[in-house]
Amino acid sequence: MMYEGLFPSLLITFREALEAALIVAIMVSYLRRVGKERLNAYAYLGAGAAIAVSLMLGIALQVVYGGLDEFAAELFEGVASLTAVAVLTYMILWMIKHSRGIRGELEENIEVAIGSGELYGIAALSFVAVFREGLETVLFLSTSFFQDPTGTLIGLLAGSAIVLVLAVFLVRGTRRLDVKAFFTYTSILLVVFAAGLAGYGVHELIEAGEKVGVDLGPLGEPAFDVNPPVNPDGSYPALHEKGVVGSILKALVGYDGNPEWLRVIVYLGYWAVIGYYLYTRNRGNI
Repeated sequence: MMYEGLFPSLLITFREALEAALIVAIMVSYLRRVGKERLNAYAYLGAGAAIAVSLMLGIALQVVYGGLDEFAAELFEGVASLTAVAVLTYMILWMIKHSRGIRGELEENIEVAIGSGELYGIAALSFVAVFREGLETVLFLSTSFFQDPTGTLIGLLAGSAIVLVLAVFLVRGTRRLDVKAFFTYTSILLVVFAAGLAGYGVHELIEAGEKVGVDLGPLGEPAFDVNPPVNPDGSYPALHEKGVVGSILKALVGYDGNPEWLRVIVYLGYWAVIGYYLYTRNRGNI
């Protein structure tokens, strides 16, 4: 399928950029509310710097990946994917813990920066908040970019453009937004993506290991194979992992028509542990 990375990268970019925009909007609206609107420039400065650093990090990853042979590329993808899962899991847990009071924490930190005269502290707050989302985006999209550079880039630009439009309304209406609900539902979305990414990372490491003679035994064998046969003309059926529907599911939730047992265990294990924790912490609020 052409541009199989477009839809997933659009969703990921939209989610991460919207969260970053929300945090900056909270800062800007609070500064306006306390009569310090002239300090908004520092918030925008920090956000702009974070976006620039995130872009440079993303470019650096692609440059490194482009110079690797097949074995090193698979190893790199596997390690990068599992690193992304580790970082994203930390972000999910942090979000669950702080979602209720994130607005108050931000406003308190802004007051401290203003009171101490350290105005660049506002820029630093904005930088850290936006870079956290930028790092998540880079880690998520790097794997997608390895497989479909054009589709991923289109999705990235489209998601960013949508959020830029929404940011105007966020700046004006953050006081009416249920911040806790926003972070709760986006955390669920992150768990879905992270579980698929964990499975993909394990798959790449298995393939890299096979090239150097590492045998995982039954854990490296396919747990099942539901991929329909390839069509006579060489095209893939819709539900094949490389077909129209299958490729989208693969990018979104880590679908694989013939996954190794270890991949299945890691995928379901991630859901069982992180998904259950998320459910218990938010039971009654979803």
